[in-house]
Amino acid sequence: MLDSLSLHGDEKNGIEILRKALAAPLRQIAENAGFEGSVVLNTVMAGEDDFGFNAQTETYENLIKSGIIDPTKVVRFALQNASSVAGLLLTTQAMIAEQPEKKKPAMPAGNMDDMY
Repeated sequence: MLDSLSLHGDEKNGIEILRKALAAPLRQIAENAGFEGSVVLNTVMAGEDDFGFNAQTETYENLIKSGIIDPTKVVRFALQNASSVAGLLLTTQAMIAEQPEKKKPAMPAGNMDDMY
């Protein structure tokens, strides 16, 4: 779907960032299961619709039929929430943030006069 868009400049960079962000969870799940994340990602991308990698059984299968939560729905909600917050930040004319306090150096321990 992202490949069908003809974008340039910042929009194209934004799509690349989005593509990497969407691939990160699957890549990490595969690596945590002891597989090469890129190989699993390419295999899943070559599949259709609900095809994915089941890390528990270490197989590629239809994730919906095997009872795994709808991964598309989870990702879609995460994207909607993230884009909502990003849009809010972009349209906000002022933002309030706490200024970090400068910490004072720690006091030396007692009875350390002989150390010098």
